[in-house]
Amino acid sequence: MKVMVVGGGGREHAIIKKIKKSPKVSEIYALPGNGGIASDATCVDIGAKDLENIVKFAKENAIEFAVVAPDDPLVLGLVDLLRAEGIPCFGPDKKAAIIEGSKAFSKDLMKKYGIPTAAYETFTEMEKALAYLETCKIPVVVKADGLALGKGVIIAETLEAAKQAVRDMMEDKVFGESGSKVVIEEFLTGPEVSVLSFTDGKTLVPMVSSMDHKRALDGDKGLNTGGMGTVAPNPYYTEEIAERCMKEIFLPTMEAMNKEGRSFSGCLYFGLMITEDGPKVIEYNCRFGDPETQVVLPLLDSDLFEIMEHVAAGTLAEANVNFADDAACCVVMASEGYPVSYEKGFEIKIDDVEDVYIAGAKLSADGRLLTNGGRVLGVTERGADIAEAIEKAYNSVKRVTFDNAFYRNDIGAKALAALNEK
Repeated sequence: MKVMVVGGGGREHAIIKKIKKSPKVSEIYALPGNGGIASDATCVDIGAKDLENIVKFAKENAIEFAVVAPDDPLVLGLVDLLRAEGIPCFGPDKKAAIIEGSKAFSKDLMKKYGIPTAAYETFTEMEKALAYLETCKIPVVVKADGLALGKGVIIAETLEAAKQAVRDMMEDKVFGESGSKVVIEEFLTGPEVSVLSFTDGKTLVPMVSSMDHKRALDGDKGLNTGGMGTVAPNPYYTEEIAERCMKEIFLPTMEAMNKEGRSFSGCLYFGLMITEDGPKVIEYNCRFGDPETQVVLPLLDSDLFEIMEHVAAGTLAEANVNFADDAACCVVMASEGYPVSYEKGFEIKIDDVEDVYIAGAKLSADGRLLTNGGRVLGVTERGADIAEAIEKAYNSVKRVTFDNAFYRNDIGAKALAALNEK
């Protein structure tokens, strides 16, 4: 089959590498892809938000299946347009993608259906939001309602920082129209867990859990990023917690979306916090997480493309979904200065490392792979346990080089500490 994957980052590279192994897949096109993805798929220079040209390309090239990976095209309704042309898709339609597209919608959904989450209020007027902050316990969380490249969430340690966050979003429009409405919510404490899941709206199958590392520097210091590395499974996600999540969060969310006439089909991401009162939802995403995908999919023993077909057809209950019992670690290598400002154009050299997922790179005229972004790539390794996976990943990082590279040296340290506490 001819398959099209929309997107151009490390997550898309991980998806492409996995579906490429399926005997059902003969050709893969990446729109737009990147210089690293070009070694595993045919890259087409059409942006992920250029819906009209994506649909045109799919029709003209007889695409038989589409995977829409990033949030923007999902929220904009690309799946609806492709399905209208008879092209099966993995990914939610526009009505369902609102679960990530609007934080106010997702919080209201959880409140309505009794799904555990932090207490919150929503505001469209800045003065009311500022007045409400005077009544809040600090620290407090301020969120832009809409999509903001994963950066629209501010944990304010002081009242003044919270007010500044509201002004930045609502008055200065640092996140554009995404900040016209803000959600102010209670600050929860506890270990964070990411759980991706396959769902067709009738059946929900959780994938292996993972632990993300958002801060730029060792010891969880520095600025928030799109993610500096991940490990899987997450040791805080015990069998008991998994059972509670299935009963109290995962299935109730799927059923709530059905009741709202917004049946969700695709990858539903649960960002969770394990509080003293049990697991609670921090956020939903309507797609595979990045870089969680880069540790979760390498542990999938089943045919990913076949699972995606079942999800699109509404027959997930018939799919074979098996994950390995071992562990994986992904270390993100970024450009020095990320996430603020950084230089591009340095040559990337990879010496015999198989699982490298390229996020920000381009091919030069003479075929060399050059850095072209903040997060450049992720190096993933599997191991019998988390400790072995971490050790192997860092050994492989030494064999991937480019000028101006930086990465955290403590990916997975928190997971190891949790295991030692047991």
